[in-house]
Formats: sequence, structure tokens, C-alpha cells
Amino acid sequence: MKKAITVLLCVFGTLIAFSQTEISGTVTDNTGLPLLGANITILDSNSGTVSDFDGKFSFSSNLTGPKQIQVSFLGFKTHTESIELNGTPITLQITLQEGNTLDEVLLTASSTFRSQKQAPLSISSKGINEITKLSANSQADILRDVPGITAEGGGGETATNLFVRGLPSGGQYVFNPLQYDGMPLTSTFGLNSSAHDVYARPDIGFKGVEFVRGGAAVLYGAGSVAGIINYTSKTGDTNDETVINVEYGNRGRLKTDFYSGGKLGGENSNTYYAFTGFVRKDNGPIETGLDTRGVQFRANIKKKFDNGSFTVHGQFINDRVQFFLPLPLQGGSRERINGNDGDEVEQLLSGELANTSFLTPGGVYESPIDDGVFTRGGYLLADFNYNLTDNLKFKAKAKYANYQHNFALYVGGNGDFGNPITLANYVSEIAPGNTGFNATYQGGTGAQINGTDLVVENLHVDRLRPMTDYSGEANLILKSGDGNHTFTLGTYLARTEAEDVNFQYRVLSEFNNNPRLVNLSYTDAGGGNVIYSEGGLYNRIGMTANNFLTQSRTAFYFTDEMVFDRWRFDVGIRIENTEGTFRRGGLEESQVYDNPELTAELQNVSFSDGTFTTGEIDDTAWAVSLAGLYELTESTNLYANFSRGFFFPQQRGFAPTPGIRETNYEAETIIQGELGAKFGTAAFSGSVAGYFVNLSDRIRIDQAISGGQLVDQARSEQTTRTFGLEATGQYRLTDALNINATVTYQDHEITKNETTDLVNNTTSTINEGNEIGRQPNFLGSLGATYDDSKIDANFTLNHTGAKFTDDSNNVELDAISIVRIGGGYTFKTQNTNAIRLGFSVFNLFDSDGLTEGNPRAGIAGQSADGEFFFGRPILPRRFFLTATYNF
Repeated sequence: MKKAITVLLCVFGTLIAFSQTEISGTVTDNTGLPLLGANITILDSNSGTVSDFDGKFSFSSNLTGPKQIQVSFLGFKTHTESIELNGTPITLQITLQEGNTLDEVLLTASSTFRSQKQAPLSISSKGINEITKLSANSQADILRDVPGITAEGGGGETATNLFVRGLPSGGQYVFNPLQYDGMPLTSTFGLNSSAHDVYARPDIGFKGVEFVRGGAAVLYGAGSVAGIINYTSKTGDTNDETVINVEYGNRGRLKTDFYSGGKLGGENSNTYYAFTGFVRKDNGPIETGLDTRGVQFRANIKKKFDNGSFTVHGQFINDRVQFFLPLPLQGGSRERINGNDGDEVEQLLSGELANTSFLTPGGVYESPIDDGVFTRGGYLLADFNYNLTDNLKFKAKAKYANYQHNFALYVGGNGDFGNPITLANYVSEIAPGNTGFNATYQGGTGAQINGTDLVVENLHVDRLRPMTDYSGEANLILKSGDGNHTFTLGTYLARTEAEDVNFQYRVLSEFNNNPRLVNLSYTDAGGGNVIYSEGGLYNRIGMTANNFLTQSRTAFYFTDEMVFDRWRFDVGIRIENTEGTFRRGGLEESQVYDNPELTAELQNVSFSDGTFTTGEIDDTAWAVSLAGLYELTESTNLYANFSRGFFFPQQRGFAPTPGIRETNYEAETIIQGELGAKFGTAAFSGSVAGYFVNLSDRIRIDQAISGGQLVDQARSEQTTRTFGLEATGQYRLTDALNINATVTYQDHEITKNETTDLVNNTTSTINEGNEIGRQPNFLGSLGATYDDSKIDANFTLNHTGAKFTDDSNNVELDAISIVRIGGGYTFKTQNTNAIRLGFSVFNLFDSDGLTEGNPRAGIAGQSADGEFFFGRPILPRRFFLTATYNF
């Protein structure tokens, strides 16, 4: 009998050990309203889910014994309580108390889940609901109110320029990679100079975005000295969810976003799915006659098992969007100039350029200008998490990405006569002594052009930039028995392959929005007929770059995240090696041909001569990060961090030498320090911090229009330093009404600048003691939100202070203030479905400030105002209507 009882007890114990515990419940706020999207997690495990529209949740876990369950939601205090997992169903009724954004749980640049308040570095975040309500034009709209960030969105939807804490750059994610689910969209910057955001677009399938600045951001994954922008995807759970968001905007915008997620298989299945994306068409924030159109699909499948999970993410994108550059403005006032039709000229990109082609020695070249910034391709990402023991975890990610990508760079109003000039005066300038001319508009109408009409010269650059990227990260996370230490040993591996093939041609057009192209011929002084421009083309420059580049990265890092009562410490070190190959194709200009009929058309058209010069780079660098946080009171934490990081410069800044490894290729060193405090109560949350950033021996390439072409004009080695102050605050006036503000002041200076003129092969010291170009001293935002679950409204004012157009500090751009408003009403039905109807207005007062001057003015910098000024205005006012359906 005793043996039988023992056997039964063993069997019973075994059944308990391998049984699943069902955990369900409801999450509400302190007024009883359900919270949609609250995160429910069993700490130190992969078990968890997200609450549905009614605040309900349900999931099962194979874990046993006493555990801690944590519930978090943006704007509320994180709730933690003890539960016992023994196979008996658990039902929880959880009420979250109003908190602040610092209570949101995060993981970016860390191995442990912790709130922003507990992290000893600067972090900003936005949830997907807030992002969706923005009807954002670009990443600039999403990140513009992040402290210390200058975000320029005047170029349109892609290639946003971001400047972080006074670091000098061209702006396009140079120091801060854009990541999806912890892996960068491209692992190596600078192989083809395209911004990270050309490879993907935000959609409603994300939970939200985090921007981590400084400190430990340099250690993990791809690493970043200036910070990491990380979007985290929704993954399906036990609660099925479907969301459709339809957006209409003036100037022909129509976009449909969708998300669907839930469980695959039967009731006991542990496999989940999520599918999201968008389909859209758009004439653009500025109409050019070349529209925006495309699709993106993303999906993931997640398999949960006893001690971990395996998730596969995928993306497909086929999207085209137009990009806007500076154009001639009035000198002095810097306002837009009226065109031939009397309307203010906003852009000179012409729809008549679609399907442009011309003959080259290598055959007919067909320009992809109609596609604008075009991306087709996608990625596959595998994410594996496994708990080897309660205190030891293994995590690994592997990603493959491949994209066909073109970047049409239309430099409107840039040439020997890049400013508007009457046709009669133009002909007199290009053909002195002519005895007559004939000019008609392209398009088959044959309409003659009045000699008093304005014309302008333009340059078009087609950048053909296919890219393939392989990357992976793996780490072991060990938690000490006393729970005071979390050690992480990891590695990051990547290889990027890219092409940078450029074609250029020059175009003559009228000075107008969506201008007509000008066909021009004249009779020279000797009586000969000269065809000057056909189809608007007056100079078929041809191929100007033929580069093939590869770069590999191998990194190892070790970190320790420590918790001692009121103290938290983060320490870590990273060692990384990079190797790369730069193959630069030779070019020559066609001169003489056997077929005299082709000679004129092909004269001086550049093409590849079939030769290549190959160079190699190789360097190893190290980074260290130290950070500490002290919980002074329940509502106040003090923190400090210091990091010594590195940035591998762009290969294109080093001319390849045949058979010789580049000996001057060295990592740029960035020293950063930050000291601050974070505050968080039910009514108020905020932070204040002072920071210091010093960048040594930065390699910079200056491009300029020279000889009618866009060329690399100069290579500079810079050292800069920045001191800054940041402050944020959010105050809850009522349960539904919040006000928030951010402010940044930064003092920055170029302390060293040795410049080599690549055209004349001369070296000089210039701009030392000047402020860093395109970086303001003052940034700020002020906003208010109201949301009582039925009516919502928002107001945001973003202010960017005055800044110089470039490092020469010759021209200062005025401060810019952009106001955005929005609102909506949510209809709830008895079957828990909901429909929100909303609106949003970007640039409410139609401000016309300039985001930049002429970034291609060359090493001499942009000159002061004359009759005309070359600059890029901010995007004009735009109105959006949205309908969001949750079911």
C-alpha cells in the first residue's frame, strides 16, 4: 500500500510539474475603464500576452512554483504581484494607477526589462496609437520632439535628416541606426550613403518606438555612439485583434494600414501570428507630377514552448516616394518666388521627366526618375529565446535583407544659370552673338515660349544603390543567485554589400511648379543651326560613379547590470573589428566615333571603361560604458553615465589604392558624459540632464556642384565638442488632460578642421572655432493631449532655433516653429468593436521657414543673400482625415 501511495504521489507530482497553468483576468484604470494593449509578463520568462479592447487577457504557462507577474501600460505605474503556478487556473483583476511615461517597461540597450525611470540613460518613447494619430509625413514628425534631436523633414517621406546632440553629419542616421525588432535595417552606414528609412516605413503593426541616447547604446547589437531608434513589432497572442486604418489627405493621399494578429491552430496551440502593412498612393506633400505609390507587408509567426520562443519576422516592400531638395528663393526675405503662372514655386521636379532616356556608349540609359526614392525587396529575421535555467538565458537573432534601391536626386535650380532668368537673357548668355532662337515647350503642344518667361537650369542625379545585408547577434545572459548581477556575453556579426552607381544629366525647364521642359535651338553667329536642348536635356553627363563596396563587422561585448537596494549600475565593454573592400570603376568620356551621326549626341558622355581600382580597409576599436542610478526617493532618481565609443568612417572617404590596405583608416572616437535626474509621480513626470559630447578626427566628405556635376569636392578631418542641457516634463491636469514640454540648449564648436580640396589637391585649416553647421543652439516642444476614451484631441508646437547653413557660418537660417493639431471621436459598439474618426493638420499656420540652405555649396560654404537664395522650405500645411476600426 505504501508503494502504491508513493507511486500515485509521484505520478500526481509529475502531472503537476508538466501541467499548464491558465492565467486570465482584466486590466483597468482607476476609473474602471479597460486598458487595451497592456503588457502582461511573468518576470524572467517568455510567458505573457497583451490585453484586448475590453482589457481582458488570457494565456497559459508551463512554469511552476512562485513567480512574479508584471503588468505595465504607458502612462500608468507598473504593477507587480506574486502568483503560484501549480496547474490551478488563476484569475486576476488588476487596476493600474495613473503614473507617467517613465514607468513604461523597455528593453532597448539593455539585457533586462526595466522602466525608463530605472535606466541610467536618456530614453524617449512613443506608442503606436500616438504615432497613428499623427498621420506622420516622415520619421521627422515622429521624432521631432525628442530632446536633443534636430529632425529635418523638408525632403518628404524618406531620407529624414537627424542630428543628435551636436554631432556633425549629413544627417541621415549616420550615428544612430534605425532598427526593427532589435536589428538595424542596414548594418553598415556609408557604403551607398542612403538613409536607413528608405528601406522600410512605419505601419500600425508596431507597439511603438524607443530612442535611447548615449551610454549603453554603444554596447549591444549593432552599437551606436549617438543612440538607437528601435521599433518593436506586435506579435500575436491569445486575443485575436484586427485593426484597419484608412487615411485621406489633401493632394491625393489615400492610404490603408492594416493589422491582424492572433492564435494559429486550436485552443491548445502555442503558435501565434501577426500580419500588417499598408497600400497607398499619394501626389505628395508637394505636387510634382510624379506621384508616390506602393505597398509594404510585414508578418511574424511566433512559437512559444516551455522555456522560450522562436519568432520569424518578414517584410516585403515595393514603394516609391518623391524627394525634395532646395530651390531658388528670394534673396533677403528667402520667400518663394512666383513662377510664370503667378503661383509661388514650391519645387522644380517635373512630371515630364518620367521615362527620360538617352544614348550612352554603353547603350540606352533609362532614368528611374519617375520612381523617386524607390525600394523593392525585404528581409527575414529569426529571433530565438531560450531559458536554459531559471538564471541562464540564450538569445540569438539572424537577419537577411536584400533590396533593389534607386535614389533620384533632383537638384532643381542648380547650374551656371540655376536662378530664374528670362529666356531671352538666357540665350544671350549661352550663345553670344546669336542671330535668333526657337524655343518650344516639351509635350507635343509645340507652344512657343515668350522671351520674357523665366527658365532655369537643373541637375538630375540617379543613384542606383542595390544592397544586401547579413547580420546576426547572440548572447548568454546569466543572473546571479542573489539577483544582484545580470551578466551578458554577446557577439554581433554583419556583412553588407552595396553598389553606388551614379548617372547625371542636366535639364532646362521653365520656372514653375511641375515645370514644362524647354526645347531650345538657336542660329549662331556663323549662320549655323545649333540644337541646344531636346526633351529638356542640354547635357547628357552620363555615368559619374561606378562603385562596389563590401564591409564586414565582428563585435564582442560583455556587460553587467547590477542592482543593490537603491543603487543600479551598468558597466560594459565592446571590441569590434571591421574589414572592407572598395572597388572603384574607371570612367572616361566618349570623344570620337566611327559613326559621325552618333558623335554629336555621345560627345563627352561618360561611361565605364571596364577597369577597377580595389582598396581595402581594416581596423579594430573598443568602447566602454559606465553608468549608475540612485533612487533618492520613491519619485526621484539620480543618474550619471560615461562612455568612450567609436564610429567607423565611411569607406567612400578613402580613395582605394591598388593592392594596398588603407593604413589611414581609423575609427573616430566619441567621448560622452551625462548627469541627470528623473522624476515620476502620479501627476508629474520629467527629467533634467546635462551632457558633454566630444568627437575626434571625424572624416567628412563635402559634395558640391563643380563643372556642372555633383562631385566629392573635399575631405575633412574634424574634431567637435558639445555641451548641452535637456529637460522634459509631463503634468496630468485631470484624468484625461495632460500637458508636456521638452527643451534643449546646446553649445557646440568645431575645434579642429583640416580640409583637403580633392579637385586642386590642396590642404588648409578652416572653420575652427565656428559652430557646427545645421545644428541649432535651442530646441523645444510644447504639447497638450486630451483623451477620455471617447473624445481625444492633441496639440503640439515644435520649435527649432536658428542655425547656420554650414560650417563656414556665413549664413544663418531663422528659427522655425511648426504647429500640429488633431482630434477624434471613438464609437463603441456592444460587441466590443470600436471605430475612431479623426483628423490631423500638419503645419497648421503654413509656416515657411527653411530646414536647410545649400548643402552642396562646397568647402567655401554658402554665401550671404544676393538677389536669390538657395534653400529648402519646410513642407506646407497638410490636412488628414482618418478612420480606425478595431474588431
